[in-house]
Amino acid sequence: MTAPLRIGFIPLVDAAALIVAVDKGFVANEGLEVELVREVSWSNVRDKLNIGLFDAAHLLAPVAIASSLGLGHVKVPIAAPFNLGINGNAITVSPALHAALMEEIDGDRFDPMATAKALARVVAKRRKAGAEPLTFGMTFPFSTHNYQLRFWMAAAGVDPDEDVRLVVLPPPYMVDSLKNGHVDAFCVGAPWNSVAVDLGIGQILHFVSDILDRAAEKVLAIRQTWADKNPDVVAALVRAAVKAAEFIEHPENRTEAAQILAQPERIGVDAEVIQRTLTGRLKISPDGTFRESGRYLLVGREGAGRPDPVQAAWLYAQMVRWGQTALTPDGVKTAMAVFRPDLYDAALGNSAPAEAPAAFGAFAGPAFDPADISGHLEAFAVGRWKA
Repeated sequence: MTAPLRIGFIPLVDAAALIVAVDKGFVANEGLEVELVREVSWSNVRDKLNIGLFDAAHLLAPVAIASSLGLGHVKVPIAAPFNLGINGNAITVSPALHAALMEEIDGDRFDPMATAKALARVVAKRRKAGAEPLTFGMTFPFSTHNYQLRFWMAAAGVDPDEDVRLVVLPPPYMVDSLKNGHVDAFCVGAPWNSVAVDLGIGQILHFVSDILDRAAEKVLAIRQTWADKNPDVVAALVRAAVKAAEFIEHPENRTEAAQILAQPERIGVDAEVIQRTLTGRLKISPDGTFRESGRYLLVGREGAGRPDPVQAAWLYAQMVRWGQTALTPDGVKTAMAVFRPDLYDAALGNSAPAEAPAAFGAFAGPAFDPADISGHLEAFAVGRWKA
């Protein structure tokens, strides 16, 4: 038995593989002892991982990349040998904003281009009336939530830095912020969208899988120096997470998995809400309307656990698009090197990936090619990037 490992997490359903790995004994079966530490904000998780208070962490994929690039904080190279979640976010809006969007919409309300164009019309009307800009909550500047909101808005010409206000809020605080009128909408991971709907204060406008087919969301993050010194521990953690993900993805186990995640020291919301997330069938409106998607949140299935460096390149491209960093060959290389399919394969004894990752796709814009990020970004009219 090695010394106990401390691993930080945020109360979100995409921490499921990590939580179940510990609480169902998959970690212990690998000869490890792990203490899971619940945190509120991503900056806390990042900082404690970077300075060594955590050995590993449930972390936003873009934060792992930003840390490796030295963006927004000290430079600490991160290795991500396992994807904890693909997709899983949603955009939730206040009843008032939902009504305004539906009044302006031309087309299918589940089509992100139709809603983005409706948003553009709402923004224009508000500006003409001299109203305050709409405020959208997201979890961190270096977050999929930030980039997903921006990607969606900008597709219809809404400039997220000029036409609306984007503010950072820790995931557990999103619901109260919507309730108190501090924000008009937010993008966050499960279960907080469902909590807002159940309270009657929010309506889920989009699953993020409407916007991006397959978006790397959270990773198991480990400092590169620690991973180099502890390869056997890293491999054991990956194997435990893979087994936990397989457990969660079996339909007959979802009730038990939801009960584990619902515990107060874990996510701390009703198990039924969590189970909705795991099955991909969510109540999207206070009136009881449900919507189902097989791509809402992938925890292990469809090869989701294996890190895909193309996903890291796309996230890096968003950092460039929105002025968080400059585009350089070394930057692309560093970003892609954060996602470590080699460590995943080595842990499982795979000589080659079990299945190729699905193509990266989005509802708007050209296909993404990590070898031509500048060409990809030039296709978008709205952004902070300059060639």
